[in-house]
Amino acid sequence: MEKQNNLKIGILKKLSDSFVQYTQFSQSTYLFILGIIVGILGGFVSIGFRWLIIFFQKFTINDSGSILESLTHLPFYYKILIPVIGGAIVGPIIYLFAREAKGHGVPEVMQAIALKNGVIRPRVAAVKSIASAITISTGGSVGQEGPIIQVGSAIGSSIGQWLKVSPERLKILVGCGAAAGIAATFNAPIAGAFFALEIILGNFALTSFSPIIISSVMATVISRAFFGNYPIFTVPGYSLVSIWEVPLYMVLGLVTGIVGLAFTKSVYASENFFDKLKMPEYLKTPLGAIFLGLLIILSPHVFGGGYETIEMAMQGKLIWHSLLLLIIFKLLATSVTLGSGGSGGVFAPALFLGAVAGGAFGQLVNFIFPSVTASSGAYAMVGMGAVVAATTHAPITAILILFEITNDYKIILPIMITCTIATILARRLKQDSIYTLKLTLRGITLDQGREEIIMKSFSVGDLMRADPPTIDETSPLKEIIKIFMKSQEPHYYVVNKNSQLIGSLSTHLVKGVLSASEDLNRLIIARDLHNPCEVFVTPETDLATCMHKFERVESDHLPVVDNEKSNHLIGSISRKEIIKLYNREILKKDVLGVKYVRSIGQENKRNLVSLPRDFKVDFISVPEEFIGKSIKDINIRAKYKITIIAVKQKLSDIGQSSEMPDPDRTFKPGDILFAAGKSEDVDKFRKLSSSAVK
Repeated sequence: MEKQNNLKIGILKKLSDSFVQYTQFSQSTYLFILGIIVGILGGFVSIGFRWLIIFFQKFTINDSGSILESLTHLPFYYKILIPVIGGAIVGPIIYLFAREAKGHGVPEVMQAIALKNGVIRPRVAAVKSIASAITISTGGSVGQEGPIIQVGSAIGSSIGQWLKVSPERLKILVGCGAAAGIAATFNAPIAGAFFALEIILGNFALTSFSPIIISSVMATVISRAFFGNYPIFTVPGYSLVSIWEVPLYMVLGLVTGIVGLAFTKSVYASENFFDKLKMPEYLKTPLGAIFLGLLIILSPHVFGGGYETIEMAMQGKLIWHSLLLLIIFKLLATSVTLGSGGSGGVFAPALFLGAVAGGAFGQLVNFIFPSVTASSGAYAMVGMGAVVAATTHAPITAILILFEITNDYKIILPIMITCTIATILARRLKQDSIYTLKLTLRGITLDQGREEIIMKSFSVGDLMRADPPTIDETSPLKEIIKIFMKSQEPHYYVVNKNSQLIGSLSTHLVKGVLSASEDLNRLIIARDLHNPCEVFVTPETDLATCMHKFERVESDHLPVVDNEKSNHLIGSISRKEIIKLYNREILKKDVLGVKYVRSIGQENKRNLVSLPRDFKVDFISVPEEFIGKSIKDINIRAKYKITIIAVKQKLSDIGQSSEMPDPDRTFKPGDILFAAGKSEDVDKFRKLSSSAVK
């Protein structure tokens, strides 16, 4: 019986080991499955968000199918009251619960990818959904795709954080969420995938492609199950009437490029205006809503995303001068909605601007060249994609999304020509897109070096010492000398009774007055000796800025104050700690972020990364003689010429967490060491281990 039990246990262990081994080999399959999950959740979230907008609109304009028709039956004061009420609700929600939910959301996702390894707070999904649904349903001149992108990305990030996937995989899951949001919103799986690859991740790597594609497909399947397989816009069929239209579409590319640039600049000009207003953030939203209400009175077409107006422009139902006015009204309405703190996307407004600008251009060329041009609707349709391309600097996404939302392939050539020219012109005139400009204004450049990205990813608050050494400004010299004699601190900060920073005292300054007479000892106080602190930082200061400030002082420490006005000392930060963090993050990105594979051709299949110039990274079981001791006690780097990158309790944990080992951490039985060094040194160290990682 005992032999049978041992045999069963042995079989189960082998099966378990085989399963673990298989899952380690099939990381792409694992990510593929997660992409399916994120896509399904993203599809349902998109459906729920659309229903949420409809639900709120029942209370605001009693939407019976046509927003424009519903607005015509409302009194003029109600058209102002609705946005103001919406702004009064949205402002505090964003301010109190998740300030990342302000605006169109995509830059926040891109920032999370670039600086936070894809980490997005889970609460952002809930706050963004509610705030954006209220903004749109109460007249905010924004679209639903931006919120869905941010919500979908937050879902992908939350799942990845819960499963503790590696940073690279977490970024891919964020992209999966963004792709699912676009795909489900516009019934456009191809465009959704390319949006995530082209804009969110910024690359078309093969490892990202499969999970993002499947996520986009699954979200579209879910969306079609509820809303049917229909393009979001229904338009008559158009085609290239004459070869002579090609130059006209090239001119349209120039026109829409300028419109796209004007859109980008107006949004950020509005944000800059409201940022400068000296009033609480949550009151700026209802203030902007008052102006929005006036615009709705002048032109109900600017209410919400404006999908009805887009269809009217593509069907040629609007007159050219109305179309030109709508360009101005929509620019103002969207800019004031986002600038004052509303929540919503810029994709739908870009489509709106493209449709009305293209429609007006189409009516002009159709009047001048009636025999060789299509109707204005064709130019409106092409203009939609061109303005999207000009604002996002993503022509591939614009071409694909326009094709999918109109389901008309015949006009693909004009779309390609116009989108390309619009993008080239917009980039020529403004390097940043509507998404990257917000990051640039925050000091974040996506194409900057990884060193600068690392230093801007952390702030002083992440590293500062919360209990800096201080001396009261009235302390006599005798007491100061005693403090320095009893302490190893090289310097102290001089503060007043309100803990405001006065200056600093160093051992060098104190030594200069040690020979003072007894009478002077009683007269000299800390305030007489201190050096003024003209350079200081706040907890919000990023480490890149902090290092620049270190260049202006001789000290290796800087005081941290709560803000520049109060000068209240709350901590200190050392240059050494910043350099230590920098080295740790660089090492983490160089080694822990490296994709590793297992050697299949060898009998003992070890996880191994071989790098150029005899450099090796390997997994090694902790030697028995190390158990109970720490890295610092053993002095591994000096004694064995290797670096311990990570210490984990089990092999499957490697790559799921990027934390560096604590030098004081005590080794335990079963620990796996992630060791790096020259091949010969790593091999020598492996011999110390009683058994290699199988």
